[in-house]
Amino acid sequence: MIILGMDPGLAISGFGLIEYVGNKFKMIEYGAVITESTMPFPLRLKHIYNSYIDMIDKYKPDAIAIEELFYNKNVKTAIAIGEARGVHLLAGEIKNIPLYEYTPLQIKQGIVGYGRADKKQVQEMVKLILKLDKIPKPDDAADGLAVAICHAHSLKFAEDFRITGY
Repeated sequence: MIILGMDPGLAISGFGLIEYVGNKFKMIEYGAVITESTMPFPLRLKHIYNSYIDMIDKYKPDAIAIEELFYNKNVKTAIAIGEARGVHLLAGEIKNIPLYEYTPLQIKQGIVGYGRADKKQVQEMVKLILKLDKIPKPDDAADGLAVAICHAHSLKFAEDFRITGY
């Protein structure tokens, strides 16, 4: 099974693609989709959308796991990130890829075994689980891989996390 993990964002959207077969992980690709703050907002959304559509076409994931947003005190920022997250979801939906969402707490629990783990602990576990030489950079890419690993660990309960409607 190929899983695309997404850490949605507007300026930086981290992603991680893994293969999960028989309790074994293989890292396929990771990185970030970056948009410049000087770009008009609609073009930033278009760039994110096109980047994920290209990625889905290239790697043909069986599932997409995405991090659920947490509340941001800056309402304007929260709305912009929410709109960007919608574009992430749209890319998966357009391509008929099942979508699953996980809270930051669930991701930490699924990676480290402790829902209050810090970012460094999660990054170290991602490195260890995927047998990488170093922690993936940028941090958003490590987060994308963590979401994908969390989904793999949750497969027997996956339907509980499937996005079906609001």
